[in-house]
Amino acid sequence: MRSRFIALVLIMAGIAAFGSEIFAQKKGKELKAAEERVDKASAVVRDVMRINEKAIPRDLLAKAKAIVVFPGALKFGFILGGQGGEGVVIRRLANGWSAPAFMNMAGGSIGAQIGGQKTDYVLLIMNEKGLKGLLEDKFEIGGEGSVSAGPVGRTAAASTNVTLDAEILSYSRSRGLFAGVALKGVVIKQDESINQAIYQKSAKEILGGTGMEWSSAPVSLQEFSKLVATYAK
Repeated sequence: MRSRFIALVLIMAGIAAFGSEIFAQKKGKELKAAEERVDKASAVVRDVMRINEKAIPRDLLAKAKAIVVFPGALKFGFILGGQGGEGVVIRRLANGWSAPAFMNMAGGSIGAQIGGQKTDYVLLIMNEKGLKGLLEDKFEIGGEGSVSAGPVGRTAAASTNVTLDAEILSYSRSRGLFAGVALKGVVIKQDESINQAIYQKSAKEILGGTGMEWSSAPVSLQEFSKLVATYAK
């Protein structure tokens, strides 16, 4: 009887160890993917803000409730098309910016198109209503959330009223050209796989309420929050 009990304990311990190893491997894989996203998103912001006359106005960044970047989203199709991408989002907190959470985007389109291209998207969430929508399990831009093409340039924000009612200001960059774009028909969903693997939390838990401070993220994921903070003072 005693030998059976010991054998059972050893089996259970082995199963637990195996499960821990699988979880560690998954977390390591997801962390690497998250690091690549943060690095690419940081590169997009750095490149976009490099020339003031062609950048996102800093006063808009200073007002934004959250910032979402989808680096290298793929647009593809022939007559019927679609697009998809993986992104990073941070939210403004009382004392800075949050830890990065991870999102995915997908959408379809109809029109004259052929082939595929990669496009960087930057979204500024400008008010609480837009932020609330973003934190839903599924958020359609241009559906539940109003969106406008964001102005570009040092004085652009002051010379237009496009920002007054928009929940989201959207920008795109493809083939080196950066400009505001009225991105519509795109659905944003939380990337639960990465968020859970890294934080054991959903994007809503990371960004909602008082939010998670950027310093709560793994050190390798803190760059994006710190970079945005330098431009959004």
